[in-house]
Amino acid sequence: MSDVQIGLSGLAVLFVLIALRLPVGLALIGVSFGGLWYMMGWGIAWGSLGLIPYQFSANWVLSSVPMFLLLGYVCYHAQLTQGLFRAARLWLTRIPGGLAVASIFGTTGFAAVCGSSVACSAAMGRVAVPEMIEHRYQPGLATSTVAIAGTVGALLPPSIIMILYGIIAQESITKLFLGGIAAGLITVLGYIIVVVTRVKLNPALAPATDEHIDRAEKWKALWEVWPVVAIMVGIFGGLFAGLFTPTEAGAVGAALACVVALCKRTLTWGRFRDAILETLLTTGTLLIIAMGASLLTRFLSLSGAGDFLSSLVIDAGASTFAVLMIIVLIYLLLGMFLEPIGAMLLTLPIVLPIIDSAGLSLIWFGVVLTKLLEIGMVTPPIGMNIFVIKSVVGDLVNTGAIFKGVLWFLVMDMAVLVALMAFPDIILFLPRVLG
Repeated sequence: MSDVQIGLSGLAVLFVLIALRLPVGLALIGVSFGGLWYMMGWGIAWGSLGLIPYQFSANWVLSSVPMFLLLGYVCYHAQLTQGLFRAARLWLTRIPGGLAVASIFGTTGFAAVCGSSVACSAAMGRVAVPEMIEHRYQPGLATSTVAIAGTVGALLPPSIIMILYGIIAQESITKLFLGGIAAGLITVLGYIIVVVTRVKLNPALAPATDEHIDRAEKWKALWEVWPVVAIMVGIFGGLFAGLFTPTEAGAVGAALACVVALCKRTLTWGRFRDAILETLLTTGTLLIIAMGASLLTRFLSLSGAGDFLSSLVIDAGASTFAVLMIIVLIYLLLGMFLEPIGAMLLTLPIVLPIIDSAGLSLIWFGVVLTKLLEIGMVTPPIGMNIFVIKSVVGDLVNTGAIFKGVLWFLVMDMAVLVALMAFPDIILFLPRVLG
């Protein structure tokens, strides 16, 4: 059996293991180690297992991942984001589907200090969904709005997916963040259009409220969002002014969140401990998957399977559009079964050379890829955000109703995706001007 055949066989075994629900990190490490052992012997396989994960994890930029995670978990446990939804609700209550629109704005604000779709959905789901249900919103609309709005968490900086992509693709994380801003804001606008249009066509989905809110109450509620504003200004002001790097921005943000939470007296020792533990668990999980992906990259490189698959696509003479459509379909399919970071790290060793050979911007592709992965967070059968919302609302609404409600937003997601692919400058304008 040739080395290329060994590499392709390893990929086949990898997908079988993942289909059998073996954790992605363990599947990546096991197949890569086994393939290297079969090709090059026990010594090289063990040497690779000791050296390659170390080389990957010793990358200084990776230190930003636990810091941004800590930032998000401190904000969540210290309840720094609770005022976001209340302020949005009071200011937007008069428009059709005002509470649903407010939940989108609230989730977007939380995304700007979190970077995690799951955390955004969980945090806002506990606040926004009960409020909408109390105001007689259709449960499917209420839950699906929060589930889909959570996906903005990976598009807006700080995005954990973009940080890992930038490390692997060796692209500027600052430019990726800048590119994600436009994509994230267009996505938010699209979701708002869906909510307002649906409620206009069927007012029973979200009955209008006759609640009287005076101006003083609105301004008081707006003042309550100062913790998030302070953290955002501190992080992004310093980052884009060149005061610190994206790596350092995570630590600055986490420190700012702790200081703000202490000023508000909402950060107890128990809450801080919970934030630390969740940060450690999530960081450990991400690093195991990333180390497995770095081993897979070496295995595919040594076997020649990666180059073989890339050249197969390139030499086929397919147009750039056809290649992109194939990649989009692959990621939409993988998103139905794998969590986003696992799907990304599993495929980048093969996909990046194809994108580079096609002459496409890796910054642009990083943002489009993030959008594709986030669509997977709400597509059946393993839409992670859907099950997060389900766990929050319990028996209040069934899983099928949430998936059904999300379909309306997925149509808009596809329209946004087409726009991002057809007009790359939507993503590349800010990186070009400010990057």
